[in-house]
Amino acid sequence: MRRPLFSLSLLLFAVRCFGSVAITTTSVPNGIVGTAYLAVIKATGGCTPYVWSIASGSLPDGITATPSNTTTSLNLTGTPKKASTYSFTEQVTGCGGRIAKVTYKIVTQATANHVVDMSWTASTSTDVVGYNLYRAPDAVSWQKVNTSLIPSTLYTDSTVANSSTYYYAATAVDVYGDESKKTPPVKAAIP
Repeated sequence: MRRPLFSLSLLLFAVRCFGSVAITTTSVPNGIVGTAYLAVIKATGGCTPYVWSIASGSLPDGITATPSNTTTSLNLTGTPKKASTYSFTEQVTGCGGRIAKVTYKIVTQATANHVVDMSWTASTSTDVVGYNLYRAPDAVSWQKVNTSLIPSTLYTDSTVANSSTYYYAATAVDVYGDESKKTPPVKAAIP
């Protein structure tokens, strides 16, 4: 009786380990020379650890790629140094040897020439001491935009790049430092 259960367990393990891997991030944001850049490329399927590599092309000067601790995502961080258009194909390999590839394009512009102004209705609670603002290129990979709490409900983001779409959400922080859930995202498409 134990043999069929063992065989089934082995089959399920093999399917999981040798199943296909997929990169789920379809695009990354553009950047601005001299402004901090962050993008996250995510993968799923197969089994970890994943191995990330650039199959062709190159990242913008000043941007580096670092796998997350779990290897399920790749963080692109740094500060672009030169205005140009960069194309690269990112490759991820699952532990079963399966490979997925996606091609990305990043345009780095010399200066910001667009500004997104945001405002929202403030909380009426006397416990709220400030707000955090988050930005994502895909409404999934959120990053905090402000470095400290915003006391008002007005915010200007001058680090947006041409031909990019951003999603913004805010959270309230109470006097104890507890943060609320994010508001529904608001989309800002930059021409």
